[in-house]
Amino acid sequence: MPFSVARGLLAHAFPVLIAQLASIGMMVVDTAVLGHVSPLDLAAVAIGGGIHVSVVFALAGILQAVAPVVAHLHGARRDGEVAGVLQQGFWLALLLSLPGVLFLTHPGVVLDPAGMDAAVDAKVREYLGLLAWSLPAALAYRTFYAFCNALGRPRVLMAIGLVALAVHAVLAWGFAQQGWLGAPTGVAGCALSNVLIGWSACLVAAFYLARGPLGRYRPFAGWRAPDWPTWRELLRLGVPMGFSNLVEITAFTLVALFIASLGATVVAGHRIVANLSALVYMLPLSLGIATLSALGQSVGARDWPVARATVQAGLLLAGGLSLLSGLLLWLAAAPLVAPYTDDPAVRDVAVGLVAYVAIYQFFDALQTVAGHALRAYRVTFVPMLVQTFCFWGVGLLGGAWLCYRGPQLGVAGFWLAAVLSLVLAAGLLLPLLRKAMQAAESNP
Repeated sequence: MPFSVARGLLAHAFPVLIAQLASIGMMVVDTAVLGHVSPLDLAAVAIGGGIHVSVVFALAGILQAVAPVVAHLHGARRDGEVAGVLQQGFWLALLLSLPGVLFLTHPGVVLDPAGMDAAVDAKVREYLGLLAWSLPAALAYRTFYAFCNALGRPRVLMAIGLVALAVHAVLAWGFAQQGWLGAPTGVAGCALSNVLIGWSACLVAAFYLARGPLGRYRPFAGWRAPDWPTWRELLRLGVPMGFSNLVEITAFTLVALFIASLGATVVAGHRIVANLSALVYMLPLSLGIATLSALGQSVGARDWPVARATVQAGLLLAGGLSLLSGLLLWLAAAPLVAPYTDDPAVRDVAVGLVAYVAIYQFFDALQTVAGHALRAYRVTFVPMLVQTFCFWGVGLLGGAWLCYRGPQLGVAGFWLAAVLSLVLAAGLLLPLLRKAMQAAESNP
């Protein structure tokens, strides 16, 4: 059984991995295109992109609650109820988009204290203001994303992601650089391409729901008005999940602000390694999503042997593959960093930091899969507290102390703190997962 379960997790995780990498590729395209436009546009997308991703990840995290609820229903053979959950997820996505759009169109609360160059500030506001109009589509698509994963249908997500990436690369290049709209539009062109891609992906998802294999669940039939009991369950699970997403992503994006005083060379080296770390993280994240889906169905069916095998397979796969990826990072640090920069000083900083990423891969993989497995058991509040303490308390605050006050390790202090935070997170979440498994199995 463990081998067949592991094979099933890998079959699910691979298309999710490709879809996740395609999503990151959208941001890579923006960076590559604007790097040939102007430093102002490149700075604007670096700042605005971090803000936008944080907003989307936080709000989409709430909508991920659709996944464990639908997986439980599917495992319990209550497929007639999954369409209702999806519909309520779409209503909730529409509601959550309102504060998100308001924030993106009025980002002064974040930008004003930064005191950045006026030209960059204006471009950041323009970029976020345009991206705001894609937020309802992005959140609706993330609801569809959770629904497909819960039912074990990730291939469509991979296909949509790859096509979206290819089309975005052409549109962003044409709008931002080539003047397809009458004149080169820079960062605004990349934002417009993102808006068009976001709504197009949403329409394709709707067509797939209506005409594809998931049509048998009748997702648009008997459309229900907003239902508070369903919303309450989704919010109970989803709000801690969304906050955990926010904590995890800001624990790394905020480091760039903390180390700004160390100079451009250090910040640039840190940014390269942060990019490598984000790419490598997609592997355990994909396995975590696959584990959530398979485990949620097993828990819904109350098939405890399969549930235990799923947790075991998820942790073993994530741990083993992360050890391999960490070793590869360690051995290939210089060749991996070289394409990012021609500056020897920046390259030296980045190569020196890669070791920390290589070390923490194993613990990051374990805590990621454990966190997603707990979501399958509908345990989200305590993991949120654990991750907040580890990532903000130990990672950010501890990193600031190691960087500036204690041993004064510089930027390496933040990366050492990241290692410690992930070790602690894994050490706390794994026993919590064991207790959740025992509680579920003892519950008649």
